[in-house]
Amino acid sequence: MKVYAETDIGQKRQMNQDFVYVSEQPVGNLPNLFVVADGMGGHNAGDFASRFGVSVLVETVQKDTNFNPVKILRHGMEAANQLVLTQAKKDASMAGMGTTMVVATIVGSYAYIANVGDSRLYIGADSLKQITRDHSLIAEMVRIGELTPEEARNHPDKNIITRAIGTSEEVDIDFFDVKLEPKDQIVMCSDGLTNMVTDEEIYGTIQIQEGNKAQKLIEMANANGGKDNITVIIVEPFTNEVREC
Repeated sequence: MKVYAETDIGQKRQMNQDFVYVSEQPVGNLPNLFVVADGMGGHNAGDFASRFGVSVLVETVQKDTNFNPVKILRHGMEAANQLVLTQAKKDASMAGMGTTMVVATIVGSYAYIANVGDSRLYIGADSLKQITRDHSLIAEMVRIGELTPEEARNHPDKNIITRAIGTSEEVDIDFFDVKLEPKDQIVMCSDGLTNMVTDEEIYGTIQIQEGNKAQKLIEMANANGGKDNITVIIVEPFTNEVREC
């Protein structure tokens, strides 16, 4: 396995509210764990929501006695949701905070994926395929035909998400499992990348053979304006090379 992971504040923001977690080693009963979280909230609340939410997820996974990866991911994200929400209720300065979260683990030749919000997971080999579905107002409008993908790309309401960790008592999580092929690469990212870089550009970048692909994507997003924090994880599951991060 080879992994690239980077996060960057971007060109316009004063604080990085994204958080990235990478473990190629076992976390509890999972053989590995990868997480991208994009926090939201005023002042430092978004920064806290993403960091705290991921820490709760990881601690919950470490203690989970299940062996079913979907159940483990569900328990972790539900715990994160509950504790972020509890913290927001206790501290008025953090009211309304929340975070997106896209999580993956690779078990044998399968990737098990969970997501809430509009941070994404793609799988790329002969093409780039988005596995997760964006939980956002604009994505819903595209799905029902009210907007074209081209219109959605620069829509002023693009940042309105419809699901997040820590914003309500119940969290609706999407789950996916994907059979991985030998040449597959997994790309996980916050919308700071996908709002600045097209899927075609992402695909072209992950085809390069040398250098830190995650860093190259971040540089591309910043060159295109870097309007938000940018976080990228790229996993090549079936290579035995040394990790670059």
